[in-house]
Amino acid sequence: EEQDRLLRHQPDQPQNPKVLRIAIIGAPNAGKSTLSNQLLGRKVFPVSQKVHTTRCKARGVVTYEDTQLIILDTPGLTSPFKAKRHKLDEAMLTDPWDSMKHADLVLVLVDVSDHWTRNCLSKEVLKCLSRFPQIPSVLVLNKVDLLKKKFILLELITELTEGIVNGKKLEVRSAFKHNSSSSAKSPLQITQAFPPENRAHEPRCLQETDQAQESSSLDSNSDMRTSESSLVTEEAQGPKHCGPRDLKNMKGWPCFQEIFMLAALRGEEVDTLKRYLLMQAKPGPWEFHSGVLTSQSPQEICDNIIREKILEYLPLEVPYGVIQVTEMWEEGPSGELLIMQNLLVPRKSHMMMLIGKGGKVISRIAQEAGQDLMNVFLCDVHLKLKVEVKS
Repeated sequence: EEQDRLLRHQPDQPQNPKVLRIAIIGAPNAGKSTLSNQLLGRKVFPVSQKVHTTRCKARGVVTYEDTQLIILDTPGLTSPFKAKRHKLDEAMLTDPWDSMKHADLVLVLVDVSDHWTRNCLSKEVLKCLSRFPQIPSVLVLNKVDLLKKKFILLELITELTEGIVNGKKLEVRSAFKHNSSSSAKSPLQITQAFPPENRAHEPRCLQETDQAQESSSLDSNSDMRTSESSLVTEEAQGPKHCGPRDLKNMKGWPCFQEIFMLAALRGEEVDTLKRYLLMQAKPGPWEFHSGVLTSQSPQEICDNIIREKILEYLPLEVPYGVIQVTEMWEEGPSGELLIMQNLLVPRKSHMMMLIGKGGKVISRIAQEAGQDLMNVFLCDVHLKLKVEVKS
């Protein structure tokens, strides 16, 4: 009831409100929901190692002083073929595009630990960027903590940006020395890609956090120590502003304004990105009351968290066929939340997998989901799950 009231009421506007609507796009399982949760400071979006955990667009709200960030957490950009394979709704294909229409800034998230996909942006992401070239875009390299050889990031940045950032050409200069006995770790440094005329107007917070933002804990852990690695900007050939492009031979996007490197799961450098986003906000009315954390209803949050656990513990395609039906949602005598949900599966074999030997799997799902719901709703939660074969 409180959530409904906050969503219905007019926002409590400060004297000079500022707002920024941020679309986070990327391939499935790049870490979009994990990053959203870290920016929000609480887990409200489902996360899983399986693809397509996020099924619909949902908004997260960060309110800090007079500024409001509205985070549009979207399903991973996917093709119609893959959507059909995973039995995904039509919304899975259209929601990321709808989010882009309302965005003031787009974060393109790339999982640098996936060596199969990290060297180029997916065609779906490039289509999205090309269709909305007027929206400023920022490249976010995620999971950098999983890279053993940090100098790979230099190559990735060059490929993913086509060598151009903020209208300036990047020139890679690297010198490596082999020194297995050295205990000193030299950080990988990447210079800001601001044109000289804009350097004076660079936000103070960014100037103060340049090294933190761009070295991003990228100390080399391999025997090959980085003695000097940098990206230097020169005047780019061609216009600074992007228009629609021929995507046939494109691997990267030459119109990114900034590059961030972080580890969303561990929260490394997320605060640096958050400060940057707060500074990009423009004058405008808030959309939500300052007490709102997400546009989702409590029931939607509950469904998402339970589905997250089902995805985690069921193999292959099985969890994508589970239908969730909430049969009870009540407040108990001591203020605890009583939830009973029925999980409908298409086959008896799926039911046996979901229940597990001696009921271990379904009990573990209920226990972990219940704990997550307590952390979200800040009250005791008693969750019961039933499994049936749908007729």
